[in-house]
Amino acid sequence: MSSPTENTTFDQTRLDKIRVLQEKGHIIFPTSFDRQHTVGEIKTKYADIAHDKSDSSVTTAGRIYIVRNHGKTLFADLGDETGKIQLYIRKNDIGEDQFDLFNQFIERGDIIGVTGHVFRTKLGEITIWVDTFTLLCKAVCSLPEKFHGLTDIEKRYRQRYVDLIVNEESRQTFRNRSRIVSLIRRYLDDHGFLEFETPILQPIYGGANARPFTSYHNFLDQKLFLRIAPELYLKRLVVGGFEKVFEIARNFRNEAVDTDHNPEFSMVEIYWAYRDFTHMMTLTEDIVSSIVYEVHGKYEIPYGDITLNFKAPWKKLSMSDAVKEYAGIDIFTHSVEELRMLARKHQIEEPDKPQSQREFLIAFFEGLVEEKLVQPTFIHDYPVENSPLAKRHRSKEGFTERFELFIAGMEVGNGFSELNDPVDQKERFEAQDEKRRLGDVEAQMIDYDFINAIGYGMPPTGGVGIGIDRLVMLLTNNDSIKEVILFPSMKKLKESEEDNAAETPMELAADKR
Repeated sequence: MSSPTENTTFDQTRLDKIRVLQEKGHIIFPTSFDRQHTVGEIKTKYADIAHDKSDSSVTTAGRIYIVRNHGKTLFADLGDETGKIQLYIRKNDIGEDQFDLFNQFIERGDIIGVTGHVFRTKLGEITIWVDTFTLLCKAVCSLPEKFHGLTDIEKRYRQRYVDLIVNEESRQTFRNRSRIVSLIRRYLDDHGFLEFETPILQPIYGGANARPFTSYHNFLDQKLFLRIAPELYLKRLVVGGFEKVFEIARNFRNEAVDTDHNPEFSMVEIYWAYRDFTHMMTLTEDIVSSIVYEVHGKYEIPYGDITLNFKAPWKKLSMSDAVKEYAGIDIFTHSVEELRMLARKHQIEEPDKPQSQREFLIAFFEGLVEEKLVQPTFIHDYPVENSPLAKRHRSKEGFTERFELFIAGMEVGNGFSELNDPVDQKERFEAQDEKRRLGDVEAQMIDYDFINAIGYGMPPTGGVGIGIDRLVMLLTNNDSIKEVILFPSMKKLKESEEDNAAETPMELAADKR
């Protein structure tokens, strides 16, 4: 076995034990084990067991969490994905050699298989009376005794595998995440939507205002971008004749990392032909509220020190009415100069070279209102200036048929009546591209192929994107996105040999030059 490097946390005592076992002829890492029962199945089947041992035996496997020595008897806790169960091991039953093997070499973190009979202890705990055991994997890294808590919060994210081993709360969070994604997919499938996969590496990024990650394809000799949204490709599918489409997508945005942002994140995007933004609000409300009820069995759930009520119907406000209600500012009764002074008074970042009151409306909403939207609330009627892909409002000049869903101060969903006028789309892309060339790193590029696609005719269409990570945060009562992403993006700790090993051959060659 290779020796540990400075970048590992191998326990030398455990390595020594492996060497001794190998010298005795033991197989430390066997290839398989015929597990016939999970811990959960055993505890369910023998829920009514009394003190007497069961007539039939059980065979299970899992990780050892605790070993307690009582002389000629040992107690241990064994756990698998379905739960934990106590083991009872007697020297008189398994023999001195096996007993000494367990007592001297099996410890916290090791994985073993056991066969035995089930009984209930005098303290009422369902227990396996072990007849035989098999070492399946000797852990060479020691599990911490207390791994959770604020002092170890970064380590929990950096070493999620350890967090999952010792933290049932974390395992339950990610079980719920998996279930939530499955429920989203099932809902859409049941309602006739088709799931598709669109490119992640894209020659032109679009579908949102965000800074992209860039890459380079050597064979094609061209720059590529990790997608910031699947929107433009999914709408191409609507042009092609698919009328109800969705994608559960991984997106990438080169932005700040905080409690509700991660550079790599998940969302579901949905497009429905012959519908508009009002229909998509109703669809979003039904998807989210039904999932809340499926997961919790009720519509009211705790989130931090508040209770969120997901029972429909949810509150709906135009952006201008929201600023009036929550910030006390009636935007359209003030001049641009007066709004500039109000922005400075409230320490709101001013728009760059504002031309209209609508630009200040966006600034005041983001700076003074968003965080106050606690209960599920739809904000609709967004200014055309920050909605380059939404259809112009049918009755409000200068606005679009766009909505966002806010819950607990976070944006959770974003939807439109989709812009399907190719001439208007081209003009708005050109305005975005001008901002990009002037230094706006989040402005969109011109996607001429997409403009050409809707030039062939896209039916009236409603669309919405729902952030899966933030939805999981809300439904699992977590206040940080890092708690619901298995392996969140983290700042590198320090230079190491592992970092050098991750460099590409081209990077290493450049370093040598």
